[in-house]
Amino acid sequence: MRTWVIALAVLAAIPAWADTQFRIRQMTRDDVPRGKGQCDIRLQVDNEVEVAVRGDMVSIRTLSGQDARDDGSECNAPLPRREVPGLTFEVKDSRNEIRLVANPDRRNDFAVIVHIRDSDSGFGRYHFRLSWNMDAVSSMRPPDEPDDRRDDRRPDDRPAGGMAWNNVINFRGQGRGAAVFNERDSRRLMDVNVDIDRGGKIVVSFRVDRGQALLFSGVLMDREGSRLKATVSSEDGRLRGPMYILVDDRQNVNNITLEATDGRDHMRLNWDRR
Repeated sequence: MRTWVIALAVLAAIPAWADTQFRIRQMTRDDVPRGKGQCDIRLQVDNEVEVAVRGDMVSIRTLSGQDARDDGSECNAPLPRREVPGLTFEVKDSRNEIRLVANPDRRNDFAVIVHIRDSDSGFGRYHFRLSWNMDAVSSMRPPDEPDDRRDDRRPDDRPAGGMAWNNVINFRGQGRGAAVFNERDSRRLMDVNVDIDRGGKIVVSFRVDRGQALLFSGVLMDREGSRLKATVSSEDGRLRGPMYILVDDRQNVNNITLEATDGRDHMRLNWDRR
């Protein structure tokens, strides 16, 4: 099975931009040439939408008509979180108008933006493909690192020394918990997915009882035995704090706690494996 290189994205914890949001499933077929990144985005669209592909997430803003639906989107690797030289956009299936609006860059937080206008009645099927050279992208310096040897990142953003991940590590857990905002608004948490890339970047995604997934992104700071410590932010970037994750040698998640704040609002999260 191919190793995923996780591309972290700053989206909304309670999405405001997106009317529809979903995580792209990992491709299971093996007909894509080695070293080639490929995402096939398949959607059912009614009228007009704007689609953003960022990492392994798709966010769709409905401009008119009903909300779009995923129709079997898949990637063999997430879209890199950097400018992608040689990125190709191919329309594989469409009923009406579909066009590329923007390639990934710093201004759009490294997303591919696609506009679809379906003027016929009902839902129409749309399929576009993104392709890139993974070897060329992996040889580039990440956009948030300087070109020289100096480490100019803030201390609280710096992974702990000696921490090296040869490949992406994925931890999963089935359990229950809650995220409480300002001691009033509580969201029930269910299954969790934790992805850590070899650069120490981390994405934590909770399935919730209502609405879109609750996601956090940040940097892995330390590991002490089975306990991971990360500094994470909510996806709108407002709330920030330390997250502690207990795992086992079978890559199960056993417990997660988080206290996050922006100095005014705060969130307390606790999740346990069941």
